[in-house]
Amino acid sequence: MPLYKLADFDNNYQETFGGNDIKSLDLYTEGEIKIGSVADVLVDHEGKFRYLAIDVSIDSIDKTILLPIGLSRIDYNRDRVYVDGLNKQQVEHLPEYREDIIADYDYEEKVRQAYRSTSNDVNYDRNTYNYQQDANLYDLDARENQTFKLYEERLIANKNRIKKGEVSVGKHIELETQTISVPVEKERVVIERIKPSPSNNIVDSKELKFQEGEVARIELYEETPNISKETFVREEIHIKKVIDEETVERQETIRREELDVDTQGNLNMDETNLS
Repeated sequence: MPLYKLADFDNNYQETFGGNDIKSLDLYTEGEIKIGSVADVLVDHEGKFRYLAIDVSIDSIDKTILLPIGLSRIDYNRDRVYVDGLNKQQVEHLPEYREDIIADYDYEEKVRQAYRSTSNDVNYDRNTYNYQQDANLYDLDARENQTFKLYEERLIANKNRIKKGEVSVGKHIELETQTISVPVEKERVVIERIKPSPSNNIVDSKELKFQEGEVARIELYEETPNISKETFVREEIHIKKVIDEETVERQETIRREELDVDTQGNLNMDETNLS
């Protein structure tokens, strides 16, 4: 549904807003830098503010663009409108607004795409779209209740298993010469000559028998060592792995966001720590 210019929707809009004319306000950044002025206001069929048409001048870029009302803060006491985050790149990509342009869904989508977060992966359907899908662009109440997230980095310990080395266990043969003592027996002949006593050395002639060629044979034996080799198990080797645990320390620099509260004027402010 097309949008309406404020004066076309309400001829007496200044009286409606207590005599304030928003179309006369200048546009400033939060850093108190003037970047333009409000040219008009676009409202929906219920009269809700949706856009400020502003004549903006940023870094030699002069054009009229639409600023979603949720990105502005109107300060009637100072006759100013503040905007936070409007940059040159957004102004360059925004379609120019003219008096004869009808702000329909297609035109609004071109405007919204310049302001949406690049991480926004929501699919929008022209048949079902409503402004609450881009509440940060249009919802003025959201400025009064905002969630501000403080982030911190934490160290997460993981372990990588890497090969440190390897152990090869094998065997080889070494040669050595050993000496073994074996007691052996050897036979030998002992010849003893005995002289008889004179009273017994007379032989009867009848018994006398001289013989030639009489031989006594004695066999002699000796032991010789017989060395053989047998194989025995000298020792058994058991090979296994064991795991030793130890604690190692590493140091890294981490970041943590802390809240900075900057106030101006005499304000009453409560800070509650909810956990």
